[in-house]
Amino acid sequence: MQRKFQFYIVPTPIGNMEDISLRALDVLKSVDYIACEDTRTTQNLLNKYDIRTKTFAYHKYNEKSKVNEVIWILKSGKTIALVSDAGTPMICDPGSVLLKELKNNNIEVTALPGACAITTFLSQVPRDDEEYTFVGFFPKTDKAGKELIQKYTKTNMVFYESPNRIIDTLKNIKSIRGEVQIALGRELTKMFEEITIDSIDNIMTKYKDGIKGEIVCMIYASDDNDIEIDTKIEKLKNKGFKSKEIATILSELYEVNKNEVYEKVIKH
Repeated sequence: MQRKFQFYIVPTPIGNMEDISLRALDVLKSVDYIACEDTRTTQNLLNKYDIRTKTFAYHKYNEKSKVNEVIWILKSGKTIALVSDAGTPMICDPGSVLLKELKNNNIEVTALPGACAITTFLSQVPRDDEEYTFVGFFPKTDKAGKELIQKYTKTNMVFYESPNRIIDTLKNIKSIRGEVQIALGRELTKMFEEITIDSIDNIMTKYKDGIKGEIVCMIYASDDNDIEIDTKIEKLKNKGFKSKEIATILSELYEVNKNEVYEKVIKH
């Protein structure tokens, strides 16, 4: 016998429609309403499993205006399940605003385990340790993207990217990280699912004529001090430090030759 909650966060398949749990189907059938990122997308899933629960739209463009209505429905004794178009809600999907208000109003919430592109991808990618940083969708501006790449040089960095932007993003990564190793997954759980682990140059060559499908990517961590020093040089320069000051600071921090660091500084 399952414990009954008022609000359920329910994962849905990321590609293969059969990747949904029996519990998720039971919840979607039993709640009074389903809050959907896109009602049309969710309806395809509901039709497949003959689920007739009423739906309403809850997405990033209406999440703030919809909160009071959702709270009112729940306080009237009804139950709601939140779903996104694919995968687990709250992972790069709307819901944070609502969840905060639910907690403030002491409304019971539970989350079901299920499909998620990050874990599906990482379970197929060999790594030396379990540490990684997920940063969501890769930034659209070059400056924000560059800062992110520089920030996580010593940690495996995982991100989502669109097929029309991935090559430019890989070029930006190479400009900072050099010939780094990349893991790239596309069309996860679908017929043409593919995981590629290779050098960044080889991956760019492989997909030079284009790539299809939603993408999850990981930049492997590097212990190369040169990358870290280059990043710190730029940050210190932006803060107004002089070349000799930067050389002194970084040579002490990284226990490297001061003159070598100074040469790097004047080349930046």
